[in-house]
Amino acid sequence: MKANIFNIQKFSVHDGPGIRTTVFFKGCPLKCLWCHNPESQNLSKEILYDKYKCTLCGNCIRVCANNAIEKKGNTLITNMDKCSFKGDCIVSCINSARQIAGREYTLDEVMKEVLKDRVFYKNSKGGVTLSGGEPLIYKEFIEELLMRLKKENIHTAVDTCGYADFKVFEKISKYTDLFLYDLKLTDDVKHIFYTGVSNKIIINNLIKLSKIHNNINLRLPLIEGINADENHILEILKIIKNMNIKKVNLLPYHDIARHKYEKLCRGYSKDMKKPRDEKLKKYKEMFEKEGYKVKIGG
Repeated sequence: MKANIFNIQKFSVHDGPGIRTTVFFKGCPLKCLWCHNPESQNLSKEILYDKYKCTLCGNCIRVCANNAIEKKGNTLITNMDKCSFKGDCIVSCINSARQIAGREYTLDEVMKEVLKDRVFYKNSKGGVTLSGGEPLIYKEFIEELLMRLKKENIHTAVDTCGYADFKVFEKISKYTDLFLYDLKLTDDVKHIFYTGVSNKIIINNLIKLSKIHNNINLRLPLIEGINADENHILEILKIIKNMNIKKVNLLPYHDIARHKYEKLCRGYSKDMKKPRDEKLKKYKEMFEKEGYKVKIGG
């Protein structure tokens, strides 16, 4: 089995307890407008091109065997249909202006990489987190990976958008110590508009997952003008009232991924903003009042 992975991030401290290694899988059923990993959305490999680093030296054009790169004005355009992702253009770029997002890994390769940091997991009570994109796309791969990690006594976490067949949750729940479960919007019409899919499967899966698993952290992205309002928080409190959820992470919007959209030659909305600190504090208090442990940030 193989999976397309775009990053294996070491010393991660925002994706579960302790020091962790986070494995980022490529591909996601959602297309959130605020996504901070836009290179994760497409299931296929992609070229990221930094026009600000590029000096238009032409090395990449010369080494490309498929003639997939051409100069247009003061920039370079890559025809993804022609690109074989062999990587010659990456190696030849003296300014590191090009990179490939996505590489196929086997289970053995992933295990070899994450086991390098076993000592950090042990000393910090950390472990390995599967994220993305959406890791549940690779259902057989992650089930086997989680089984292997548990055999090595490594703490496991799965960061999911919840949009998947519930049978996948049932299969992996016994090997998953912690679920990091994202809930974007409670209004289905808004959810479809901003993410491209309905939230009904996501909410239903959360309800069912809370009945079979006792360690779920709810993660709530908050974007001014989209979902950073009191009604949204009240609706979430209604939905999770009788669920087995103990911790909530409030994730205020940030635009640090703006440059990634440029590298992918994709537009980025300038209208999104971070909620004011007073709002975040109020929402935190609303959850705490109902007995939840709350943290602002990952």
